[in-house]
Amino acid sequence: MGCAPSIHVSQSGVIYCRDSDESNSPHQTTTISQGTATLHGLFIKTDAAESIPSVLAYQSRQQPPPSAGPCRKERREPGASARARAPRCCGVEVETQTSNTSVKQASAKEVQIGPMRLTQDAIQVLLIFAKEDNQSDGFWWACDRAGYKCTIAQTPESALECFLDKQQEIIVIDNRNSRYFDAEGLCRSIRATKPSEHTVILAVVPRASTDQEETSVLPLLNAGFDRQFMENSSVAACYNELVQIEHGEVRSQFKLRACNAVFAALDHCQEAVEITSEDHVIQYVNPAFEEMMGYHKGELIGKELTELPKSDKNHVDLLDTINTFIKKGKEWQGVYYAKRKSGDSIQQHVKITPVIGQGGKIRHFVSLKRLHCTNENNKQLYKSHCEEKYTGENSQSESHSSKCKNRRKDSTDVKSITSQSSDAAPSLQTRRYSSMARIHSMTIEAPITKVINIINAAQENSPITVAEALDRVLEILRTTELYSPQLGTKVEDPHTSDLVGGLMTDGLRRLSGNEYVFSKNMNLSHSHLSVPNTISDVPPCIAQLLDNEESWEFNVFELEAVTNKRPLVYLGLKVFARFGVSEFLNCSEATLRAWLQLIEANYHSSNSYHNSTHAADVLHATAFFLGKERVKGSLDHLDEVAALIAATIHDVDHPGRTNSFLCNAGSDLAVLYNDTAVLESHHTALAFQLTTKDSKCNIFKNIDRNHYRTLRQAIIDMVLATEMTKHFEHVNKFVNSINKPMASEETSSHNEGSDCQCTANIKNFPDNQTLIKRMMIKCADVANPCRPLELCIEWAGRISEEYFAQTDEEKRQGLPVVMPVFDRNTCSIPKSQISFIDYFVTDMFDAWDAFAHLPVLMQHLANNYKHWKTLDELKCKSLRLPSENNN
Repeated sequence: MGCAPSIHVSQSGVIYCRDSDESNSPHQTTTISQGTATLHGLFIKTDAAESIPSVLAYQSRQQPPPSAGPCRKERREPGASARARAPRCCGVEVETQTSNTSVKQASAKEVQIGPMRLTQDAIQVLLIFAKEDNQSDGFWWACDRAGYKCTIAQTPESALECFLDKQQEIIVIDNRNSRYFDAEGLCRSIRATKPSEHTVILAVVPRASTDQEETSVLPLLNAGFDRQFMENSSVAACYNELVQIEHGEVRSQFKLRACNAVFAALDHCQEAVEITSEDHVIQYVNPAFEEMMGYHKGELIGKELTELPKSDKNHVDLLDTINTFIKKGKEWQGVYYAKRKSGDSIQQHVKITPVIGQGGKIRHFVSLKRLHCTNENNKQLYKSHCEEKYTGENSQSESHSSKCKNRRKDSTDVKSITSQSSDAAPSLQTRRYSSMARIHSMTIEAPITKVINIINAAQENSPITVAEALDRVLEILRTTELYSPQLGTKVEDPHTSDLVGGLMTDGLRRLSGNEYVFSKNMNLSHSHLSVPNTISDVPPCIAQLLDNEESWEFNVFELEAVTNKRPLVYLGLKVFARFGVSEFLNCSEATLRAWLQLIEANYHSSNSYHNSTHAADVLHATAFFLGKERVKGSLDHLDEVAALIAATIHDVDHPGRTNSFLCNAGSDLAVLYNDTAVLESHHTALAFQLTTKDSKCNIFKNIDRNHYRTLRQAIIDMVLATEMTKHFEHVNKFVNSINKPMASEETSSHNEGSDCQCTANIKNFPDNQTLIKRMMIKCADVANPCRPLELCIEWAGRISEEYFAQTDEEKRQGLPVVMPVFDRNTCSIPKSQISFIDYFVTDMFDAWDAFAHLPVLMQHLANNYKHWKTLDELKCKSLRLPSENNN
């Protein structure tokens, strides 16, 4: 045997194999097989393909033997030893396989597309060159180097048939000379086939001379080419071109092909799926959507959602609510009425998910929809779905069981919602389905929705007792007062009951004709005492008291006495200077002084409790808390300034009456603020009105708009937090969002002995900073029981006197008495203090102490509570023990 064997196909379809050096001896010809053979210029299709030796179908490109005869055509790679390619025998192009080394390089590669992990096989390349030359050799050896499977064809017919069979990822077409074949026509022929949509076609064009202008690439692109390659036979140049194509277009096309699997899944999904653009133009609907809505996809794709008819059964602002959520990149889910093509309205459970794309912008919205069977149209559709799904079921009971499971999975049940028997009590199963229907009818979009869905899912596979308990849980979660504890046994204590009624409600009932109007204290002048120009101008007796203002033992009543009931201006100047408030606001000390004077003038000195002394006390407590290391490390300078301003204004123009009193009396403020957080809303609104109406007092005039908006919002939020109706909500949120996570972190980092990580985590979440500021001003506002005993007793007497005065006025005007126990003739102040500490103070300060570390305050609280308990046990209604009174 000399050269490689040649192949011949007779007219009758018989395949012959003969040695090349014995081709003149017909009797040496060996018949391999007889069958229906097709010769197509590259390889042979035949029924006997399995019988053809592999060396004929795929010739290994190894080093040829040294005695190779003239039938072998050698190709030399520049700088490499001679290698042999399988010979072309009788005009038949034989596909060649890469060498063993290259096969290792061509191992499958993993490609990631979203959550999918794909395996990409070795790249296949089809070279279409009418004549072999250095350029075709360059691409051949480049494929060898890259580890690609390479095939070469010389005619358009053989190239087209080869591509349809192998569907190569890259095709290189010689476009240098139109004498042999029409390259652009061949490209169009290939592009006319379906597999070509994932193929990259490269045109090899002649190199332009230096004096010749480079031709436009547009004709090639219009013909279907993806790229052009300027003639360059360098193997390195060809290799670089192919590798760039692989990592660019080929990799992208491979990922696009994988999307076919996703679309196949969508087409067979039982839930209706709709995909729209960011402008709400419909881009895709699956068959389940077509069936549900009665449209054909051709009627929908390309249309805007606004062009489709809408059901009038939805709440008027539901669409606005949905758009508000999804345009912020948040997922929305709830119940929505849609109108079918027939005009019927159907109720759907809808989940809309925004998809973020290029530039970090929302590029698509994906909607998942399923029927929510609570109306007749839904029942009919649902029934047809069930009948189709369960056609062929042999057992009626099995079919019924399957339908029930399907309904439970889709959270829809017709029978339990529409046809409960009036004779028998509803079964547990019915109650569970009813509960499920109620949950899905809720249209709130909040974390509580997720909680309800989780509970609902847990119900499905729970024992009867657990399912019944979860039903009760769901009923509780549907109420609005999630954070307000029920009094339970404490309701028997009239002091606790009255405090809750007076502090945590906005009024018992409205009586017509009873208007309570309090005087504006706009221009009151408390005394002849002059206000200092600067903090250094403070009289010595006042300065001496202020030296101790950083201590918790600071006596604000002494400051009240020496300042003729104007402690707020003096303490404010000292505290604001210590925290650099003027520097942050970029305002002069004179402006700050004028502002403090204006705010204090609008506190009512006639009030026994809610006066500027109380404001000064809350400011002092706030400044003390801001000095604690963990608080300081958790807040920014803006937060500190906001807290100090909020403490200063938090009760400005307080009438000495509760919100409940104002609502019952039908006051102007109650009407203005709709009986909701009446006083707290008034304090903030008035404070900003007073501040901004006069430039001499406007401490905000020199800060930029963005800082002002942020500061204003923080101040308003803190003042509103002092309103007691949401007391337990604020405390519970603080415990769950701050205390518990911090305790967990401290346990894990106990050996480090540092708070840095804890405070850093808090700073990373603005919501946590808001909770801290709310908790801080709430504790400062009711810190009286944590003050030294003498101060605590004084504050208890003052607040009691204010409540006594309110009760007296309620009786005079015939208004409902909000807190009957605060009758000056019968009230036990010790009992009222015990109830207040038990119900409002203890838990809140335990939580605040766990965060801010306040051992001195907690010791005072324990001592004061013991004092009140002792008085109560002695049936003493006064503020002090008899022995203390004698002294």
